[in-house]
Amino acid sequence: MTDDSAAGFPEVEFGRSSDGFLAARVADTTFAMLPARDGRHYLATGWCIGRPISEWKLSDFHGRSGDLADEAAFRAKVAENADHQREKRALGRRDIASTANTPWGPSQGATVYAEGVVCHSTAGHGGFHLSAERNRSVHSMLRARGGWYEEDEGWSIVAITFPNLFTSYERRCAERTIRDSWPDAWEAIFGTVLQPGESREKDRRAFEQEHAGDWIVVAATASDQQPGFVEVVATPGGRRGAGTEERRFLVPSDEYRMGRFGFVVDDTRHQVYSGPSSFVAWQGRRSP
Repeated sequence: MTDDSAAGFPEVEFGRSSDGFLAARVADTTFAMLPARDGRHYLATGWCIGRPISEWKLSDFHGRSGDLADEAAFRAKVAENADHQREKRALGRRDIASTANTPWGPSQGATVYAEGVVCHSTAGHGGFHLSAERNRSVHSMLRARGGWYEEDEGWSIVAITFPNLFTSYERRCAERTIRDSWPDAWEAIFGTVLQPGESREKDRRAFEQEHAGDWIVVAATASDQQPGFVEVVATPGGRRGAGTEERRFLVPSDEYRMGRFGFVVDDTRHQVYSGPSSFVAWQGRRSP
């Protein structure tokens, strides 16, 4: 095992597992560079593995945190986490007991980031609660009545409003989330125009506008009746709901790749299909 331990908090250690994969420990958080398909790798995470790295196994890791290009990318992720833990410790957040009522159920504990900025955990979800005074600091385009901000995306609103209470890593994640989910607010707050590729929501709107009249796949399955093809159900603009027109098409399997916002049927090449269906819900239905 190669020991690259770093002095100070958190302790960082790299090594090779019993299966030979590259792994690392950052305080109680553990990481591994595990193989994926097509010769690729992904970042796996674990927690509190008490054994030496040389004794770690694949079964010790349960989380998955994105793809990795190479060993350098793995080491960069580990270093990023070490910086995050170091900054987080310096912020002095306090864990407290709590039974407060939240939109997600009774609080089972909370972390105080600062006066009036508290993050609650519940049995199923969680999020931040801002005091009335703190909530007035949130931009009007993002402000939630009652000051509750859920942990999946809403937390990012708290982070960009009070950046001094968050680590560099958390701020980067928050900025990405705001751009992706609330591009109009981002542009208003920062006086900028997000370009293609800088906001998932803005890109989705552009896609829907460009393909409003095209057939967009809403369901797909490998065809049992037509080997080598994918049977798809498509609607105009990918719309759903009662009364929406649907058509079935056959798409060659080697062509069918779902994009970020859906597969666009080329009705000049992809034939309308009215034969026996591989969709259980279509069996017995009238074909288009």
